Amino acid sequence: MPELIYNSRDLRYKAPFGAVPAKTAITFRVSVCGAVPGERPILRVFQADQWEDPLFTANMEPSCKVGDNVIFSAEFVPAAPALLFYDFVYCGGVYRHGGQGCAVRDLCEHFQLTVYDGSAVFPECFCGGTMYQIFPDRFARADGCGSSPFPDRRFHQDRAELPEWDVTSPDRINKDYFGGNLRGIEEKLGYLSSLSVTCIYLNPIFESHSNHRYDTADYMKIDPLLGTEEDFKSLCRRAEEYGIRIILDGVFNHTGADSIYFDKYGRYGGNGAFQHKNSAYDGWYYFGPQYPCGYRAWWNFPNLPDVNYDDPGYRKFICGEGGVIDHWLSAGASGFRLDVADELSDSFISEIRSAVKRGGSDKLLLGEVWEDASNKISYGIRRRYFLGKELDCVMNYPFKDALLRWLLNGGSDFGEAIMRIVENYPAPALDLAMNMLSTHDTVRAITALGCEDYLGKNRAWQAAHHKLTQQQYAKGRELLQLAFAIQFMLPGIPSVYYGDEAGMAGFRDPFNRCCYPWGEEDTELLGTVKELGAMRKNNPLLKNASFVPIMFSDNVCCFERRNDDGSLFVMANRSSSSAAKLPPELRERTPIYGEAKNNELSPLSAVIMK
Repeated sequence: MPELIYNSRDLRYKAPFGAVPAKTAITFRVSVCGAVPGERPILRVFQADQWEDPLFTANMEPSCKVGDNVIFSAEFVPAAPALLFYDFVYCGGVYRHGGQGCAVRDLCEHFQLTVYDGSAVFPECFCGGTMYQIFPDRFARADGCGSSPFPDRRFHQDRAELPEWDVTSPDRINKDYFGGNLRGIEEKLGYLSSLSVTCIYLNPIFESHSNHRYDTADYMKIDPLLGTEEDFKSLCRRAEEYGIRIILDGVFNHTGADSIYFDKYGRYGGNGAFQHKNSAYDGWYYFGPQYPCGYRAWWNFPNLPDVNYDDPGYRKFICGEGGVIDHWLSAGASGFRLDVADELSDSFISEIRSAVKRGGSDKLLLGEVWEDASNKISYGIRRRYFLGKELDCVMNYPFKDALLRWLLNGGSDFGEAIMRIVENYPAPALDLAMNMLSTHDTVRAITALGCEDYLGKNRAWQAAHHKLTQQQYAKGRELLQLAFAIQFMLPGIPSVYYGDEAGMAGFRDPFNRCCYPWGEEDTELLGTVKELGAMRKNNPLLKNASFVPIMFSDNVCCFERRNDDGSLFVMANRSSSSAAKLPPELRERTPIYGEAKNNELSPLSAVIMK
């Protein structure tokens, strides 16, 4: 039986590599060993989910011979942005993706081809930088700034205390505060600059009645405990002096039940949609007996009523001139992170994008998407995030999950997980991807790496084991230092969740949202992040360098970042007992982070070379 050979990641078989702008000519080549005279491979290209009717077919033409193999080729020019898939048919067999970019006969998974709008404008000013995520209530407090007029808020006197977590009193959860504020963040800008931070992502800062502030009460007002709008403007002005941009959390899928717009409890005068059917906000929500609490709520949480984002009044309020997005961009914000982006419609995200870009081409729209955003299906709909009219980039959970999984368990699938994203994402979206190890929604990285026992454990157990044992902390710190070295070299923008650089531990919400331990940081970890931040700052090629895998094995990860200005290599050894030999590409090169002796990398260490 003849053998068809193809590798989507090898320029000899597909050029150019990966996602392409519309109207780009793509050359496909296959190599056939034992070619049957008169038989030619057929290239088939499909629109996503339309498998019965190919968008394009071509009989591939023989172009040359290499030894006993015949090379066949075909060209395809995608006319418009779309998510496409393709395969090859030859001698009764269908060849599709079998992993590592290689074609295998009679498999089900098609090769993916992302075609995007090449004229779309991306904010390149963010590329090559370092992001820092702050949960505002827990980072830093400046005295004499921020006070609460609301008597139902409870305050901790000791910043070392755990957040309240007793699920037997659900009305108390997320109602306790530590008093972090915007002036406190401004006072720490010098510290963030020492980490080479270029962008701060703030969890919600608008008036709300939970400490996480994802239950917005007033989109046009800073929560008074955080400060005032003038405090926010001051933070943005001062941050700009340090070369730091501020992006805000855009929570536009739901509001708080305790809000001006819904006003379930009458705090805001009883003019909300819950109180009056003639309310100006009535069309913003879904009411009816089919919903457990009488209205549609996010994941049936009564305090988070879902918004009808198709309501023209709501869209104008968020996206119209002088609306929420305009207001905060004019106050100094440099963009938005869209909460639960997969629950917003494509048309709404497109309108949000237009509003954000109205503020300038340098403004960023980042989406919360937990999977591969290029081919995501949510609620039965294939999403169009990256085709050019929606998101600039997403939170890169696939990178995070693959990296932590490899550090803990080894295996060679880490490289494949990285290459899937690199191949599927448009280059501009990849260069802007938010690469994190922890967030406010996940277990902190040092805890995930040092203590695997939390899976399936309840909050009482997590509270009792919040402080890692000495052995757990030592293990977590060693692996976290490797994680940082890899994270800062991957395509995209590394994002540090406040306190990860200081050794902060924490299981699931709310334990991952404790207060930053000022004065009690792990200086070794802190030094690692400072050194890596400076490395990125001093090597601008990382803004848009290609990703070249070299070695991914059970214990070793090694790759190159390369462009016309040069290249950098990173190698990490996760083994706790065995040294790893440097591949030939790294020998005789100059380390700019870490060290290697006698062409070997010590156990639990990483090196970056120029």
